[in-house]
Amino acid sequence: MQLQFLGAVDTVTGSRYLISNQNHRLLVDCGMYQGLKKLRQRNWAPFPVEPGTINAVVLTHAHIDHTGYLPALVRHGFKGKIYCTKATHELCKVLLPDAGYLQEEDAKYANRKGFSKHDPAEPLFTVKDALETLKHFESVHYHEEIEPVKGLAVKFTPAGHILGSSCVHVYEAATDRTIVFSGDVGRQNDVIMRPPEPIDKADILVCESTYGNRQHRDVDPEAILADIVNETVKRGGITLMPAFAVGRAQMLLYLIHKLIADNRIPKVPVYLNSPMAIKATEIFCKHHKEHRLTAAQCELIDEQTIYVRTVDESIDLNSKRFPCIIVSASGMASGGRVLHHLKTLLPNPRNSIVLAGFQAAGTRGDALVNGAESVKIHGEHWPVKAAIHNIDSLSAHGDYEEILEWLSQGKLTPEKVFVTHGEPLASDVMRKRIRERFGWDVVVPELFEEVEI
Repeated sequence: MQLQFLGAVDTVTGSRYLISNQNHRLLVDCGMYQGLKKLRQRNWAPFPVEPGTINAVVLTHAHIDHTGYLPALVRHGFKGKIYCTKATHELCKVLLPDAGYLQEEDAKYANRKGFSKHDPAEPLFTVKDALETLKHFESVHYHEEIEPVKGLAVKFTPAGHILGSSCVHVYEAATDRTIVFSGDVGRQNDVIMRPPEPIDKADILVCESTYGNRQHRDVDPEAILADIVNETVKRGGITLMPAFAVGRAQMLLYLIHKLIADNRIPKVPVYLNSPMAIKATEIFCKHHKEHRLTAAQCELIDEQTIYVRTVDESIDLNSKRFPCIIVSASGMASGGRVLHHLKTLLPNPRNSIVLAGFQAAGTRGDALVNGAESVKIHGEHWPVKAAIHNIDSLSAHGDYEEILEWLSQGKLTPEKVFVTHGEPLASDVMRKRIRERFGWDVVVPELFEEVEI
């Protein structure tokens, strides 16, 4: 059995791992690259292996950096099944068509404005491709064992992070070997998600390292958020919160409405401007038994939030001049409706932009939190005059101490650990910390490196 690293090496996006034996190929995650241009360009390169030779795909969770290339994979010949948890399946029904729509719209906008280097600009995949991809999906329960390809058994265990997220356990009976992929590991004390389930057995562990060289600040995010909103309201401004449609948007809405209910911030209008995030919120409320929030708390979010569904409503929202709070996708300000809000709100010092969680290198979110004086949106540079805030303690990723704690909770004695899904420094620091804490053999693989398992 071989394991090849097709993505998420030296970066936090593009998660793709290939398990092969003499007869079959199983792909774990099929993510899109985001962030730096040189990374995004990888999305347009031919897939490292012929898609038609891959027998099945299993997914750790629904985020686009783990699932977003699936429609392109199907478009280029993949014919097999795609397995995931039930909540991940439901979320992908929302995320993948939306990603296809954004691909199409971005291409149309680029052609209309003439700022693309390609003539004409083409989408990586379309809504039709995404809908075709969803026909390949098959969902399973946590801890249910399946055999996506002959001789390889797979099960999913809760990883925290977001709704439906999981660690993927792959067992080969012929060799009695188990490989575990951590996926994105959640927090030990997350605001809305339960902690990741400990792992008891793994001969080989593939572990993420998004926060491998950092710890989340020991701060009260509610107090920080309250201060930002109160100061912005006093200035007569608008608070914009770019947020991942799945997970982050629901967390922010919960905190905002909790602050309003506790009279810690004024009762200003709260808008959720993202059709994808609206549907994800509805799914989040439906699966309330999988997270910390009660049905009543979910109902509060649903009833007190103004959902902005149509393009006309979104355009109208951009004309608002009174204090309000807008939550809009995407979380790193890399695309979607939030870009139009940024163009309107960034030049005005009365407004505040709140970025919650990790911002990958090369994204607009990363530029904003690092003090950029202007950012490029739709081919134009927009001045940054609004107040910029980064509340990284709201990240859905465990930091290095939380991941080490999680690893210590099980009965793990892996022969080897591969550290992936992190910037180069973060992965290397995580490698050293795991080795020092547990004495395990830990390495950071190279892109496209193939190892014998």
